Amino acid sequence: MEFQLCERSLRIFKNKKVEYDLPYLWIRDNCPCNDCRIKETQEKRFILSSVPWDLKPQEVNISHESINVCWPDNHKTTIQLKDIDILRISRKPEKILWTNNFIPEYFDWEDFLNNDKTAIHAISEFISKGVICIKNSPTIPDSLEILSSRLGPIREVLFERIHNVSIDGHVYNIAHTSLEVPPHNDFASYSWPPSVQALHMLINECEGGESMVVDGYSVLKDLQNDYPDMFKILCNFPVPFREFDEKNETFANEPIVRLNSQNKIIGFRFSNQLMQMINPQMHDVDSFYLAYHELCNRLNSEKYKSKFRLKSGHILLVSGHRVLHGRCEFIPNGRRHLQDAYYEMDNVENNLVLYKNQIRNQIGNQIDKKS
Repeated sequence: MEFQLCERSLRIFKNKKVEYDLPYLWIRDNCPCNDCRIKETQEKRFILSSVPWDLKPQEVNISHESINVCWPDNHKTTIQLKDIDILRISRKPEKILWTNNFIPEYFDWEDFLNNDKTAIHAISEFISKGVICIKNSPTIPDSLEILSSRLGPIREVLFERIHNVSIDGHVYNIAHTSLEVPPHNDFASYSWPPSVQALHMLINECEGGESMVVDGYSVLKDLQNDYPDMFKILCNFPVPFREFDEKNETFANEPIVRLNSQNKIIGFRFSNQLMQMINPQMHDVDSFYLAYHELCNRLNSEKYKSKFRLKSGHILLVSGHRVLHGRCEFIPNGRRHLQDAYYEMDNVENNLVLYKNQIRNQIGNQIDKKS
């Protein structure tokens, strides 16, 4: 392979086109040798400030498989080209957006808990679409504790570790009535709202009360395409959210939409119930309310709502930073008891990697035994 030593980077050509343009500092910082990284954990020991900012290689050799660099201090770095290529592939399942024709995939409780291949399928589907449903779960209170073996530890919030939702005389939340609960995500009043929510239907004898989910990313992408200026203000205008009872109070003042460094949507914070009064003297309040009005129109449009009935033993799993959930109004002519709990997506994604590695190791061991 041909290469060129530029002022600040190593340029490698393939078929006369630039295939890699690698800064010298990047090459040195990513040296995989045992002096630069801890072999067992791959944690980096090398500190970039130990070399000059204008570092240049002393010698370079390129093969079809690797880059080999010798530095002025005689340290040698070898990086496999396949390890660079793999960086172009996303580590997470691709996000698939959906609207009102979406039906969540159902997984059996016992199979999800006891079969790693099923868990891989279910978690991949969950990360990709933001919603799955688990069926045939025990209709015993606090069964959501058992899901921790697959989803990671329950994230405790101020109000309750596992929250009971049913009609009672002590109403501090619209969920404790039979009224419709419009699409929202929980704890918008937290600086970091829970990123995974499980809603476990223990018993559902009432007429009506279908569950609804809305893909917030799908709504926002359409809004961005149609009204980019409105989308921009939703990404930047801080909105106050507050939730409280007689013992607790949480408050956050954050934009509705969160973007990453590549301007991709990575978070959606929406709760009409918890939104507080905005200072009308703030800059762009009028523009914000026009954008908020358009967003509300879309979130409450039948175009985006997927509706289905949660039966006893069903657990609805939703991505709390993406998918909004709600409930249609119901007639309280029977018992209806739901419990919910929260988890974190980082732990869910970590478990997916672990299960995949376990399957690979099992396959490798089987091949070794045969050989």
